[in-house]
Amino acid sequence: MPERPVVMVGFVPVAVTSLAQFQPEGSVIVIDEPDVIRKRELGPKADEAPVVRELIAWEYQLEGAADAFYNAHPDLDPAAVAPLQEYATPFAARLAERYGVPTGGYGALRVLRDKAVLRRVSRAAGILNPESVEVTGPDEVRAFMAQHPGPAVLKPANRQAALGTRILASPDEIDEAWAETTAMDEGVMVPDRGFELRMLVERCVQGREYSVELLVERGRAVFGNVTGKELYPGGRPVELGHLVPADIPGELDALLRAETGRLLEAVGFGTGIAHCEWIVENGRPYLVECAGRFPGDGIVDLIDRAYRVDLVRAFWTLMKGEPLTAPLPEKAPGAAAIRFLHTGAGVVEDVSGLDEARALPGVQACSVTVEPGAEVRELRSSWDRVGSVVTEAENGAEAVAAARRALDTVQIKVRPAQDGPVQDEPAQDRPA
Repeated sequence: MPERPVVMVGFVPVAVTSLAQFQPEGSVIVIDEPDVIRKRELGPKADEAPVVRELIAWEYQLEGAADAFYNAHPDLDPAAVAPLQEYATPFAARLAERYGVPTGGYGALRVLRDKAVLRRVSRAAGILNPESVEVTGPDEVRAFMAQHPGPAVLKPANRQAALGTRILASPDEIDEAWAETTAMDEGVMVPDRGFELRMLVERCVQGREYSVELLVERGRAVFGNVTGKELYPGGRPVELGHLVPADIPGELDALLRAETGRLLEAVGFGTGIAHCEWIVENGRPYLVECAGRFPGDGIVDLIDRAYRVDLVRAFWTLMKGEPLTAPLPEKAPGAAAIRFLHTGAGVVEDVSGLDEARALPGVQACSVTVEPGAEVRELRSSWDRVGSVVTEAENGAEAVAAARRALDTVQIKVRPAQDGPVQDEPAQDRPA
């Protein structure tokens, strides 16, 4: 009998590499948007991966796309179907339902995918949410800020990667922020046809931010982790780094896991992985958002390193409806951190110090994604960061310190896009 394929919705190179560690050659089918396949040149990348059987072009982000796909491929008989990108979550859940394989559930993923709906559902379940309202223009944002003094957050209800999110310190920023946030473009990551943008304005909750990752089997968490998050300063909440596990008291760790469990129960989540973000204000966790997919930003790699697990393999085991061979650990024997790099906007002149950074104690990986001649944009979303370092240590403080030392060693010379003096300063010290 040939191996039943697993279906991955959304092409993610690191996910393909992970699947190749335990899936036979030719056992993975990838579905992605035709425009995205073309713009990202995914065909050759799929051909170069022996584990990939086929790359199917499908407009999966359209309503009814999963049922149309099922009717076009009734005999596919996959062992599992799972999303690897945010926009793929409802389609993958519905497709899994049609093929009769485990899923978080189409209804649950529709709720998680829409931040406005998630606010209503989670608030009804007694979960703390910031004051929030959908808005269609700057005047409605002004009315909200007049009723809720203090800083506010303007953000899309249906985008990803912190794209189009702005912290408004005062009403004077509203018009400029509205123009910016509603014009954000994800380029090669989305189809050319675009989609309707819906906006929210919310009270800006003040406190430390965390995320909770839960691996869930039929509504029961079989693994959990709390990640500590650090953001770049300024008006755009882009993540500067993550620490696994978060360096927090046990009581807060337990509270964040419990609230995430309550949230998944409230939306009716079945089987899969969830990544939920929280801000703790005065000891109380407020929901930021929650995704029914793997976290990005290298968090899965950090979990594997800190807990000594293979989270990807455990996930696909459950998505195939198979039992885990052994319980996953409750506590991490070590710690792992990732810290991201951004420079001032401009044109890259030179990159140096990478080899020295990689040789430092605790450093597991260090990379820069730009070369001389590349243009670096102002930091507006996660896509604008230009490098990262991953570290391991016995505890969180050591892991973070090692990451900072490594980025301090990396030097990037940047000149303004128009003629001007070259900037040359330690990478970690550059402002967002």
